Amino acid sequence: MAKFKIGATVAAFVLTCTPQLSLAADNDLPWEPSGQVTMMIGFNAGGGADSLARMLAEGLNSRFGWNVVPENVPGRGGAAMNEALKDEPADGLAIGVTVSQSLTYDPQVAMTPTFELDDFDYLSSLTGSQVGIVARADRGWSTLGDVIEAAKSGEDITFASITQKFSDGTYVIGKRNGVEFTSVNAEGGRGGLNAVMADDVDIAWVGGAQASSVLSGDVVNIASGEEAALQVSPDAPLLTEYDVPYTFGVKFMVIAPAGLPEDVKTTYMTAISELLNDPESQLAQLTVKGFSGPDLVQGDALRADIDARYAEAAALIEDAGQ
Repeated sequence: MAKFKIGATVAAFVLTCTPQLSLAADNDLPWEPSGQVTMMIGFNAGGGADSLARMLAEGLNSRFGWNVVPENVPGRGGAAMNEALKDEPADGLAIGVTVSQSLTYDPQVAMTPTFELDDFDYLSSLTGSQVGIVARADRGWSTLGDVIEAAKSGEDITFASITQKFSDGTYVIGKRNGVEFTSVNAEGGRGGLNAVMADDVDIAWVGGAQASSVLSGDVVNIASGEEAALQVSPDAPLLTEYDVPYTFGVKFMVIAPAGLPEDVKTTYMTAISELLNDPESQLAQLTVKGFSGPDLVQGDALRADIDARYAEAAALIEDAGQ
């Protein structure tokens, strides 16, 4: 069974980032914006990407004296922003905050892809998701294996999905374990959680909104959709235990139009590093409170991570028969 490794590039980042961190300590950045920086956000206001982007903009403005203005450019899972950003000048005055899936999975299932990986420079990741599969605690299931056994015994299991990628995951889990789930759509991760809590569905993919409900004992993470264990449920099994070699988490990340000068790229990577490495910064605190904590992968290492995710997405799409 193939196992896709999408986290192996972190070590490469650590080796290349050290000199940048020393620059940040003195705020001695090699470039500064000549005017307003437009920070495009690929999703609506109020979501995870939006919250992270606005906190990042605030940190860049307050710490470095820049004028970074967030602008929501939602649509088609981040594709609308990617389309707009790639046509901006590569001068550092336009950057974007998005999630990895908008670059790796979604373009491969689009009828007419409108951008490619090479259209962007990959500046920095910010944090990761905490995707899990959840069930009500009172159902008595502690792992996905329990649900699979219930399905094999004839129980009709309804499984809520957030996006097409999660629907593919639902299908592949069933296919590789000899069962068939009834897949239904949910509006975002909280929609899936609400459907589980209301007994409208049996289980659901949830992107992190489940943490408080897990801690209160109302729901259980029966599996981790990430490459690693979930922070709130470290004992939840990985999908590899069920012959599923794919992961379903995302990285929240900062990108720019391809072709940025090296001093501009270094400046952004250094500034973001300083904010994420400062436990007192509001950005770092937000990543701990609502996400997987600071997750700093930059430059060539981030592009390698995206390439690996793209390959994994292609394999998932093929496995799902799309």
